[in-house]
Amino acid sequence: MTMMKATVFVAPGRIELVDKPIPDVGPNDALIRITTTTICGTDVHILKGEYPVKPGLTIGHEPVGVIEKLGSAVQGYTEGQRVIAGAICPNFNSYAAQDGAPSQDGSYLIPSGQCGRHGYKATAGWRFGNLIDGTQAEYVLVPDAQANLAPIPDGLTDEQVLMCPDIMSTGFKGAENANIRLGDTVAVFAQGPIGLCATAGARLLGATTVIAVDGNDHRLGVSKVMGADVTLNFRNCDVVDEILKLTDGRGVDSAIEALGTQGTFESALRILKPGGTLSSLGVYSSDLKIPLGAFAAGLGDHKINTALCPGGKERMRRLMNVVASERVDLGVLVTHRYKLDDIVAAYELFANQRDGVLKVAIQP
Repeated sequence: MTMMKATVFVAPGRIELVDKPIPDVGPNDALIRITTTTICGTDVHILKGEYPVKPGLTIGHEPVGVIEKLGSAVQGYTEGQRVIAGAICPNFNSYAAQDGAPSQDGSYLIPSGQCGRHGYKATAGWRFGNLIDGTQAEYVLVPDAQANLAPIPDGLTDEQVLMCPDIMSTGFKGAENANIRLGDTVAVFAQGPIGLCATAGARLLGATTVIAVDGNDHRLGVSKVMGADVTLNFRNCDVVDEILKLTDGRGVDSAIEALGTQGTFESALRILKPGGTLSSLGVYSSDLKIPLGAFAAGLGDHKINTALCPGGKERMRRLMNVVASERVDLGVLVTHRYKLDDIVAAYELFANQRDGVLKVAIQP
């Protein structure tokens, strides 16, 4: 067999399932046969043309699968082994990785002239479905495989680890970037899959009051399961006023923005205490404006952290440990299941947020 089915970006508003050659394996690569993958909100941004990728690129960046073939230089793995790989798959020998920013590693782009000689390039650590063919296919080629493949512990199902490559890593990074300390009050704006993981991460890191904000009562109900203490539907109240009341006017210690709009970013800043941290996870599609008063004219000791989810086998190992410990159950986020042949219908469901969808499991 030399061909595989793959979901490709054609033009804004259009994806197609096509036949593509199964990739050749280089010495540092691994070919993974996909057993389960999923659709991310970023994929919807790509579909809509809000995040540009080249036509014909296979999209998707959340792989769970089995090693089909290993490159000659890859050690410590066996063909037939169940693995995941992070959505972010950098070269950990790069300057950016050794500088503590592996998600921003573009070292592999240096030969083509797309990156400066030290290899720093924003978002370039995100290769799957962005700069190389992604995971919504029957097979995916994992670069720098020895650093990026993580074996799945025995006893964990595909759906239990499906959130680890991106959604869980991103949501938890949002909580980590929020500088949460024991006893903190944290607000999480938007309770989509990433926001729900941020809610779970905030609780795991020691926040004792987690306030979840969304406009969907079903998602707010799920946020309670993920660890939210207070839920606020912005359709029913002025969220900023309500949170300031809840904190006696102090504001929250940390706010996590998990949607990527001016409204959520601004609200997160308005309820933040002086000296607090705003952790931004949203993918923004237009310029942001910072309100002068909420920003205290730049004098409020606020911290604003942004993030692209961490990847690599050690990050994936730690996340799967959290899943195996049953500290949090992210399998409940899988609400729908589709075959790869029906992925266009899956996108239509997910992009339009119908039928209570949170995450869709896609299987070849």
